[in-house]
Amino acid sequence: MNSTILKVNHLKVSFLNQDREFEAVKGVSFELKKGETLGIVGESGSGKSVTARSIMRLLPSPPAHMKDGEIEFMGQNLAHKTEKEMESIRGRDIGMIFQDPMTSLNPTIKVGKQIAESLKKHRKLSSKEAKHEAIEMLKLVGIRDSESRYNQYPHEFSGGMRQRAMIAIALACRPTLLIADEPTTALDVTIQAQILNVMKHMQEKFGTSIILITHDLGVVAGMCDRVVVMKDGEVVETGTTEEIFEEAKHPYTQKLLNALPRLDEKKKPKPASLILNSSKSEPLLEVSGLKQYFNMGRGHVVKAVDDISFHIHPGETLGVVGESGSGKSTTGRTILRLHEPTAGEVLYQGMPVHRLNNKEMKMMRRHMQMIFQDPYASLNPRFKVMDIIGESMDVHQMSGSKEARKKRVEELLDLVGLEPSFAERYPHEFSGGQRQRIGIARALAVEPKFLVCDEPLSALDVSIQSQVVQLLEDLQHKLGLTYLFIAHDLFMVKHISDRVAVMYAGKIVELAESEELYANPQHEYTKSLLAAIPVPDPRIESKKTRKLLEEQTSADKYNLLQSELVEVSKGHFVAIPTG
Repeated sequence: MNSTILKVNHLKVSFLNQDREFEAVKGVSFELKKGETLGIVGESGSGKSVTARSIMRLLPSPPAHMKDGEIEFMGQNLAHKTEKEMESIRGRDIGMIFQDPMTSLNPTIKVGKQIAESLKKHRKLSSKEAKHEAIEMLKLVGIRDSESRYNQYPHEFSGGMRQRAMIAIALACRPTLLIADEPTTALDVTIQAQILNVMKHMQEKFGTSIILITHDLGVVAGMCDRVVVMKDGEVVETGTTEEIFEEAKHPYTQKLLNALPRLDEKKKPKPASLILNSSKSEPLLEVSGLKQYFNMGRGHVVKAVDDISFHIHPGETLGVVGESGSGKSTTGRTILRLHEPTAGEVLYQGMPVHRLNNKEMKMMRRHMQMIFQDPYASLNPRFKVMDIIGESMDVHQMSGSKEARKKRVEELLDLVGLEPSFAERYPHEFSGGQRQRIGIARALAVEPKFLVCDEPLSALDVSIQSQVVQLLEDLQHKLGLTYLFIAHDLFMVKHISDRVAVMYAGKIVELAESEELYANPQHEYTKSLLAAIPVPDPRIESKKTRKLLEEQTSADKYNLLQSELVEVSKGHFVAIPTG
């Protein structure tokens, strides 16, 4: 790692908005050596992604404008390259993994062909060779049934699978430099571990240099040789990974490190008003024998949710964790009847939700609401915040006069920690964390008592995650809310949940109180999940040998085809094979 392949010198990037100029990157400089992994960390708005896109020359111009600086790659100044010259460099010499795979993949072209396209252009492979190599790349990044997946479209992939497909495209041409912009943000910990191992393997095999942009300091600890910390468009600290984690000098770096939750920390006790004796209180929600099967045609049936049962008491938070495709989100959507169930029953305060007619279900939605995973995709970009939040009140005839509606929206914005004046803005004018708060305000507009929180933290920085979790806890205490909290972030699930259910292949494999589950996991899958969590300590991560799960989602992986939840200790249930 002696030869420097990339030098970024005094990079300045501005965005012009009408007559105003916003400087997003303010004189950033760093170097990258051959075979090295450089981590760039910082919160949303720090300039990380703008810096990465500047290297690739992918900034929208206008409004973006590179005011100053040099980007020297392999002896060439990329800042002076024409667009045609950059087209031959992108993909072949520099690959990039983007944060949002759904907007980066072409929805009208099959996934395999999108990989093959790059191989034919840059490696000059024939169509047959490109197809064979594309299938191998899909296998390499852990996508099972890669030959059939080659012919599927992006919408037929889960979020985690789309991200793996993006990684396959970026690695297909074996680039000298790989820029990974939040490559594992949407992935569960086991798939994240697999992807990081794939990246390391490619690095060792081909000498690839990596720039890793992330807000996950656990990933940085395990992957990076050096770290650049950015804040408000500037580099505030740089050093080896060990120096940053053990001897951070800048207050901002220290703040990022201190915001990290730890599995060995005890949960804060809930207020007495929310602590209910389960044996004396009736469950708010009861799920019994719930099944959600999807017919994919040609006799292929996906058992997304396969005969699960649980209950949630008033004021309680039940966390649900598991890999992509485990059935977590489908469970939440089926409870709210966004999917009609194949079988089973959902009772809300004793009322059978799935037997209600449309008029009755409309009334039920006042009591049960959802916070969606992607706040940008779930907010209408053409509506102002005033109408995004106010729309559900209009539907349920809760608005009253125009002034009363405006006052209620402003109260809700204040409740979730936003300025009332934000009601007159559009979604694109907010950060990710602010958009998520707007989504929470919208869910609260009709005064529900039960919320399904579907991966509400997955796209947020660690410090913003902490703020949103604190907000949800405060709202629960203030309004007496009950949560089904779906996530792949096991750190946050522990700290917000009273009990945790672990799902795999559509089934619950373990269910216990939060502290008990993390301290004393019984099922092999739960143990694998916990073992895959990256620890924000370079010394621990450098010694860790992760036992990765095989890419398999069939229920026979853990003998689940014939199994039942058995209470192995008080309140601790584990799936035990019955055959």
